[in-house]
Amino acid sequence: MPRFLILANYTQEGLRGLIKEGGTARSEAVRKAVEGAGGKMECFYYAFGDNDVVSIAELPDNVTAVALNMAIGSTGLATIRVLPLMTGADIDKAAKKTIGYRGPGQPAKKAPAKKKARR
Repeated sequence: MPRFLILANYTQEGLRGLIKEGGTARSEAVRKAVEGAGGKMECFYYAFGDNDVVSIAELPDNVTAVALNMAIGSTGLATIRVLPLMTGADIDKAAKKTIGYRGPGQPAKKAPAKKKARR
């Protein structure tokens, strides 16, 4: 199952709810949401700095990750980012794919010459 990094920040109202309910209750609510979506929460941490919450979850697919993002974000009590995580093997596969792309202002690359068939 694919893994996703979940980064969240509470709004002021969300922080009031966190203080009222407690950190354990809120992390349990997220765990239940992830499991209800067919996934598994690998870890959940509170932090300070750029993010209030950092979590890693296994989810069935990208569509489920977006649905979780929308469900949490639609409350208005937290902003959330869900990022897909990839393994080194995934990057190896990606590096072997050839993608034709010309950057802005770069000259077009010539297509490689086709080999002539031997007779």
